[in-house]
Amino acid sequence: MDIAKALAVIDRLRRGEYPAHRTRTDLGTAGPGYRMAELETSDDFWEDDGGRRDAAAEQFELDRDGLGERLTGRWGTPQVFSLYSVLERTLAGEDVPEPWASLSGHVPDIQLWRARESGPWIALGVSQWDQELPFQLLAVVTDVDPP
Repeated sequence: MDIAKALAVIDRLRRGEYPAHRTRTDLGTAGPGYRMAELETSDDFWEDDGGRRDAAAEQFELDRDGLGERLTGRWGTPQVFSLYSVLERTLAGEDVPEPWASLSGHVPDIQLWRARESGPWIALGVSQWDQELPFQLLAVVTDVDPP
């Protein structure tokens, strides 16, 4: 992973207006109060992948942590925030705001920073929708407080 490029993408996410409606962008997705970028995407996996899936999972976590170290230099130690309870609440029918509701369906936990006291939240997480699908390293910038 190119950390300098990933940092530039995160800086780009922090600029500009949020869209009025959920939309696909050149970086990922965006909606009211948030922008999300797909920083890195793996290949798909098959049942007999010879450990390739486990190696990819480990590499994506290492990439997240390496990028997280650079963000820690900017904004201090992150909170590690589990999205499991958010998923449970969403499945129970609670109206959880975006981007947190959709993230909870495929990202188990995030590293979370606040750019400044009243600034946006910046989150990094590793996504995988299902065992055969690719991993993605996601960066999220949002004005929506975590639930």
